Amino acid sequence: MYQFKLEKQLNDFLQKEKNKRKKIGFVPTMGALHRGHISLIEKARAECDVVVCSIFVNPTQFNDPKDLEKYPRPIEQDIEMLLKADCTVLYLPDAEEIYPKGKPFLKKYDLGYYDKVLEAASRPGHFQGVANVVYRLLKKVKPEILYLGRKDFQQIQVIRKMIEIENISTQIDVCEIIREASGLAMSSRNVRLSESAWDNSALIFKTLFFLKENRNEFNSVKALRDEGIKRLGKISDSNIEYLEVCELETLQPIEIFIEKKHSIILVAIVVEGVRLIDNIILS
Repeated sequence: MYQFKLEKQLNDFLQKEKNKRKKIGFVPTMGALHRGHISLIEKARAECDVVVCSIFVNPTQFNDPKDLEKYPRPIEQDIEMLLKADCTVLYLPDAEEIYPKGKPFLKKYDLGYYDKVLEAASRPGHFQGVANVVYRLLKKVKPEILYLGRKDFQQIQVIRKMIEIENISTQIDVCEIIREASGLAMSSRNVRLSESAWDNSALIFKTLFFLKENRNEFNSVKALRDEGIKRLGKISDSNIEYLEVCELETLQPIEIFIEKKHSIILVAIVVEGVRLIDNIILS
């Protein structure tokens, strides 16, 4: 596996590969890799000739400096996992490489509704940071396909919007959520949970799955939401930030289910001070 810290090194290598008509797949991460990330690498490996993974803990998407400080950075372990997954290139830029002119020169994207609700309401400025860093990484890597995990569903919609605004030709491949045996969605933040909180947090997916399987038993979307909130309330030392039922593409909240229209349940809950998100698609 090749490792590059500078854009010139990365570009020199990738240009040679592109001259050979090789297809580039890209998996952007903030490190602290787990099996969910590796599943993206494996999918990219199966579909592309060259797989680039970036590890960059992006400061512009953290509205809480303490959260940025606490973010795990086990780089040696990450490198070992990427080697085993047969990743082609690891791009390890620093903040000056990504933001040479500093934060005042960030772009301000018109992300519409995506930048006002759910995650955006809880984390002001977060998605502007996401859009800026992914734009800069895409300009450096220039991949044919960008691989993203569905756990961060609103983030995917934000990236789609940014790609549309910037007229970038990269396609997005949305990959399924990888879960622990209990059903808990894999996340780099999970390592901060105590053993009991880890076990209790399995109720998040169990609740989502119950709501999906029993959707027709509820006489309204409100009744479904209320049941979900009641079930999640059983997780000790937790605070529910939101549980919303939304139209799949726009993330507009819905009041009634419409046949043949896709919708999604999204949830964010803080357990022992650790913020966890998950979702499930309804059809």
